[in-house]
Amino acid sequence: MRKFLRSAALLVLLVGLGVWIVTGCHRGWSRTSLTRLEIDPVTELEFPVQEKKFVAGVDFLGVCLLAASGLAAVSFFARKK
Repeated sequence: MRKFLRSAALLVLLVGLGVWIVTGCHRGWSRTSLTRLEIDPVTELEFPVQEKKFVAGVDFLGVCLLAASGLAAVSFFARKK
């Protein structure tokens, strides 16, 4: 049981870190949409365009770290077989 909990803690930590890195290492809050600027081909003016995309922030990373440390802490209280 202890090995399972510690392995689950490591898995949660690695998956959370991987998702944070893959989505762009955003150091702010998580976002569900991004604003990017496009140029109008006729007038050549820039205008904002909303794009639906999930970007994990440090809050996501913090929750994963908290969950992993909670699982690791519970593993110390589990009985040995």
